[in-house]
Amino acid sequence: MKNIDSISHVKGRSVYVDDIPERAGTLHAVVFHSPCAHGIIKGLDVSEALNNNGVHAILTASDIPGENQIGGVIPDEPLFADGKVEFAGQPVALVVASDEATARKARRLIKIEVEELEAVTGAREAYKKSMFLSPPGIFISGDIEKAWRECEYIFEGQCESGGQEHLYIEGQASYAYLNEDGAIRIISSTQGPTHVQKTAAAVLGLPMHRIEVDVTRLGGGFGGKEDQATPYACMAALAAMRLKKAVKIVLHRLDDMIMTGKRHPYSADYKIGLSAGLKIIAYQARLYQNGGAAADLSPAILDRSLFHSTNAYYIPNTEVTAYSCKTNLPPNTAFRGFGGPQAMFVIESAIARAAHELKTEARTIQERNFLSSKDHFQYGQKAAGASIRKCYKLAAKEFQIERLSKEVREFNSKNGLRKKGIAMMPVCFGISFTSKHMNQARALVHIYQDGSVGVSTGAVEMGQGVNTKIVQVVAKTLAVDPGLVRIETTNTTRVSNTSPTAASSGADLNGKAAQIACSRLASRLKRAAANKLGKEIRDIELSGKGIRINGKSAGISWKEAVKYAYMQRICLSEQGHYSTPGIDFNRSISKGQPFAYHVYGAAIVTVNVDCIRGTYEVERVNIVHDFGNCMNTLIDMGQVEGALMQGIGWMTMEEFSWDKNGHILSKSLSTYKVPDIYSAPGEVNCIPLPSKGPAKAILKSKAVGEPPLMYGIGVYFALQNAIISFNPSYRPDFNAPLTPEKVLMRLYSSRPGKKRS
Repeated sequence: MKNIDSISHVKGRSVYVDDIPERAGTLHAVVFHSPCAHGIIKGLDVSEALNNNGVHAILTASDIPGENQIGGVIPDEPLFADGKVEFAGQPVALVVASDEATARKARRLIKIEVEELEAVTGAREAYKKSMFLSPPGIFISGDIEKAWRECEYIFEGQCESGGQEHLYIEGQASYAYLNEDGAIRIISSTQGPTHVQKTAAAVLGLPMHRIEVDVTRLGGGFGGKEDQATPYACMAALAAMRLKKAVKIVLHRLDDMIMTGKRHPYSADYKIGLSAGLKIIAYQARLYQNGGAAADLSPAILDRSLFHSTNAYYIPNTEVTAYSCKTNLPPNTAFRGFGGPQAMFVIESAIARAAHELKTEARTIQERNFLSSKDHFQYGQKAAGASIRKCYKLAAKEFQIERLSKEVREFNSKNGLRKKGIAMMPVCFGISFTSKHMNQARALVHIYQDGSVGVSTGAVEMGQGVNTKIVQVVAKTLAVDPGLVRIETTNTTRVSNTSPTAASSGADLNGKAAQIACSRLASRLKRAAANKLGKEIRDIELSGKGIRINGKSAGISWKEAVKYAYMQRICLSEQGHYSTPGIDFNRSISKGQPFAYHVYGAAIVTVNVDCIRGTYEVERVNIVHDFGNCMNTLIDMGQVEGALMQGIGWMTMEEFSWDKNGHILSKSLSTYKVPDIYSAPGEVNCIPLPSKGPAKAILKSKAVGEPPLMYGIGVYFALQNAIISFNPSYRPDFNAPLTPEKVLMRLYSSRPGKKRS
């Protein structure tokens, strides 16, 4: 089944927040934000701006009737700065005018006086100053001190991974207006409608039932709209309530890049110990997370880093400590992978370092330490169903990894100014929210008198195809044509208390809820048909062509069966509630079963480096991925390819820079490079691992949104290997992204017979 939104997308019919027909008298708002990263506000003069023709209001913290607070996990982030500013780009005031141009003109007239204080921008600097957003997390297994004495080889080092801009095509946007009873309706580009509803209610001093949040779709999210869509929805709602007018906020791209958080940069120290047979006996790491000026989702992201700190390997003795460091940058936030990629990069760097020092291939160490189904993760959960060895073996066979490695060596021996590199990247990613209470969802399903079906869930469509998968679930469970099923907008009035569409769990949670509702409806229809036909309910079967008895047509169409049930006053509406069973995690001892299941895969990456220029091409990415019992190959393969490209971008070219005062320097698409068509691999081949799939996945089809991003990490290590082929004196460092500039410097770093660049 194709994505149900594809046609409307390519024809330009898909509606986003800025496409909604505006109500008469709609006002437009822009945010005035702090020009400095840290300081005390000494004065704010809005008089000249307020006197500008067409300006209706300039709202600040003093205009908030409820709480000036939007922190979801920890209440440490004001909606508007009040008395102090903690990052450049922090909202200070909202200019509301008759049109956006007028609002922007007025914004330039606002004067702010700030007594600047020292700005801290790096995680290690913040760590030294004991600046933390939350208590540290630690995972321990085995006896790490004893284990070091048993190691034949021990290696230590550092690595760095940078931030990443979400760069969703649709920027942060909200449209708010009052209903006739004074309740507020917010149309928001958010992954978390209930979070917007709850926070807006607190800011406005209203109960949640007075706030309705509606989402049709997002023009991309990638985690950047899980928490950070909330302030702009609150601002629009505040202005609408104060001015009794509809108010729209759509951030300009430059404002969006300045004001919003990114993927968390991480700095890390690692220590790895191996036996003579290259089994990893001990692993120790310290992760320094750059959380920015407020907690946002940093504590949960830190948890995910701990959970994935050993990737797809069984290591009996571990000690991994993670610190969420407070800096004067915009609060960093969720991004595809949610802290997992940063931790995986550290363990892969440690293995690469060990392999280089021992003059062996990294995949030799990788393969010898893969998880098996009998092993346990360092947090105590059994690795039941671990398929990483199967993924690697199938990849090695189908893509002939030995032949590829030989071809790379032969190419490098014959070419002096071009070098190739090859690397293997395994992936193990847990599926579930790591906060247990968030693993729940509801669905509301109506069967109308003509047999058509309306479905409301808490899932937010942002291009990942979740609506299409829910249509498939409903059509399969009710045995109807998918064309009879319509997915409604995501709305907090129809489906309440939703979890955000995140953690790769949108289809699992909401699909299961829809399945439960449809199963109950199907049972009622079968019972009604059994009564009409004088048969046992066990003999009745729903099919796309109507009612069947013991496999034979009963002469009753689907539409007739629905009509009969309606005439018998049988309820044709149902709500389904699903909460993931069997998951729990005890944070006091850092042990438990936090995930419903894990997704596994292995990628073999080859690159080609121009050793004169430092530029490179990703020649080929060959993947074996465990989709489970894939329910939609077209959508899932698209997710693999998109996630892979995002991972390649993070590892190779997307580089942020800030000056010493905390001002972002890479704040536009002229100064921040993202992958384009020329950055794409020459080939991407993905083979599904033959697999039955876990029962906790919807229709046994495993989640696919986040895990493939980590395949992009393999490109980094393939580039490192190509550099070493050209410059044997280069001692690998692990500082991502590995941009062409960095590649060029490393190609000629301490190279024999060459001057150091």
